[in-house]
Amino acid sequence: MTLFLNEKEVVQLLPMGECIQALDEAFAHAGAGQTELRPRSRIRMPQGFFHFMAAADAGHGVFGYKAYPSFAGPKGSKSIVNLFDFDTGELLSCMEGGRLGQIRTGAASGLATRYMARADAATVAVIGSGFQARTQLEAVCAVRTIRQARVFSRRQERREEFARQMSQRLELDVEAADSAAACVDGADIVVVITSARDPVLEGEWLATGAHVNAAGGNHWMRREVDEAVVARSEVIVVDDLEQAKAECGDLIWPEARGRFRWDLAHELQDVVAGRVQGRPSQEAVTLFESLGVALEDIAAAQLVYRKARDQGVGQELPF
Repeated sequence: MTLFLNEKEVVQLLPMGECIQALDEAFAHAGAGQTELRPRSRIRMPQGFFHFMAAADAGHGVFGYKAYPSFAGPKGSKSIVNLFDFDTGELLSCMEGGRLGQIRTGAASGLATRYMARADAATVAVIGSGFQARTQLEAVCAVRTIRQARVFSRRQERREEFARQMSQRLELDVEAADSAAACVDGADIVVVITSARDPVLEGEWLATGAHVNAAGGNHWMRREVDEAVVARSEVIVVDDLEQAKAECGDLIWPEARGRFRWDLAHELQDVVAGRVQGRPSQEAVTLFESLGVALEDIAAAQLVYRKARDQGVGQELPF
């Protein structure tokens, strides 16, 4: 029997710390050659796009895909994750993927932060205050002992509301900054999570030893960080090189101008497997470019499914 899980049930079963660990395991499996990944594909529709992404993970014993439209209007972005048994092909679960995607996107940044940020990192800057920004900050706090955070976004009321809510949620001092530069000043970890087409983070703002998670862009036309961020980064990591070459505007633009080479970028699986050192020194600036890959979706989904089975959560479907 196939198990259907709605958004509320997914959130109940997917705490951030456990999701980060599931992704850590999945990228370790990838580093050991136990996974297959297909980058996101898009079909242009009259009112938007249809997106599809798939992966298989022998280590977790599953394969599956996420599919979602991005249309104008409030009803145009419902996503579904289908999870299958690796050995039998049985459809194990169909689950709503909106909150799962939000949590796993934060968890990917948390995983990168675990391996790439300084062990004593204590301050975080977040540029962006939307739906995805909350789990970005939550994930960083799950892997480092954070004492203070700042947030900046263009609308004052949005950043102040973010600061208020996240201060309460994380029991942390979160302040709203008046500018992106002021937000980033002196921060040990910088998160950029926007839909910007032009850079909102400048390399000259970064403190020595800072780690950057750029997690908002997944289209070649979007850029969140300027070329100085790329130039200053001693280690640059992406979740998947093939997908990054098609979607990562932060790296595609400088590569086209001869200011970056793809052989300078490493995959997250190589960092997790220990083949690449995520933090070579205390002084190094490091950069993680998160595009969001299907391996993350099925890693999170298999955790949700297994816990749902154990706890009797969800609705059985008759097929």
